[in-house]
Amino acid sequence: MAFRNVGLLAVLVFLALILFALHLVIGPVQLSVSEMMAALTGGPRNNPAALIIHSVRLPEALTAALAGGGLAVCGLLMQTLFRNPLAGPSVLGLSSGASLGVALLMLAAPTALFVEIPVDLTAAVAAFVGAMGVLFLIMLADRRMGDGVALLIVGLMLGYLCSALISLLQLASAEQALKSFVIWGMGSFSGVLIERLPWLMAPVLIGIGAAFLLVKPLNALLLGDNYAASLGVHVGRTRRWIMLITGLLAGVITAFCGPIAFLGLATPHVARGLCRSSDHSTLLPVTLLCGVVLALFCDLIIKIPAFGAGIPLNAITSLLGAPVVAWVLFSGKRWARST
Repeated sequence: MAFRNVGLLAVLVFLALILFALHLVIGPVQLSVSEMMAALTGGPRNNPAALIIHSVRLPEALTAALAGGGLAVCGLLMQTLFRNPLAGPSVLGLSSGASLGVALLMLAAPTALFVEIPVDLTAAVAAFVGAMGVLFLIMLADRRMGDGVALLIVGLMLGYLCSALISLLQLASAEQALKSFVIWGMGSFSGVLIERLPWLMAPVLIGIGAAFLLVKPLNALLLGDNYAASLGVHVGRTRRWIMLITGLLAGVITAFCGPIAFLGLATPHVARGLCRSSDHSTLLPVTLLCGVVLALFCDLIIKIPAFGAGIPLNAITSLLGAPVVAWVLFSGKRWARST
């Protein structure tokens, strides 16, 4: 790894730590740095500052870091698999499948009568089951077709089918249930309680670790399936592993945080622009850290009362991500050369 990229990784780690610390002190109740340090270094946990940090702000900051890093890795895997700069975690319909699972739980009358839905473990399970259901269909299609372009089309069609079913459920749902579902769809990093954080952390860390084990096959896939096969890469097996990792990461993160727009799609392009390399041994860690930094930054904007009061997370991620996607559309040839 070039010295320049080592320095870039150090800068990104520093930015992530600064943003993480700001998450702990900024909010409706302003805390001092000394109060934050006392809460984190074993001070008394029964005072208000320690309760706020351990019960609310620390889980939210960790959730933002995990979700941002996981979605960024998803986007990079999808863009490499399909060799398409506009591929993202939702390209296989996984986010739509997760949304359909939550919609069935929140909007279908039998379940809405008996289950109260904040952003809770029940909704998380429903979203994960929905995402895994779509992933199962995608894996079946891959075994029959074995073609990346056809698989991309199947994923898009499944996404449209899930969206159509969600629209029908919304039309027939009660007002309060519809409001709860819309709020969930705005995305949030604040719904994961500290006792449920391991249920998010463990799958995300496993998925990211598995992605790092695929660095060499990912580099080979950039040059085409035939070239990768000539280097000894089992293309079909690698493609299924990529889809499984993406399904795990996107499904779990969408389950706990809602569908987060643009982070997975835009972050890999930011990372490519920073490190100017397509070598995944460099690009993957840079993309991961960029995802952590961008997610923390977006959530921090919401936490600042003067700027973010009442603004949905998806609005912030879209405002930051849409210009990046537009830039990719207008500079497609340059992106292809850099890849």
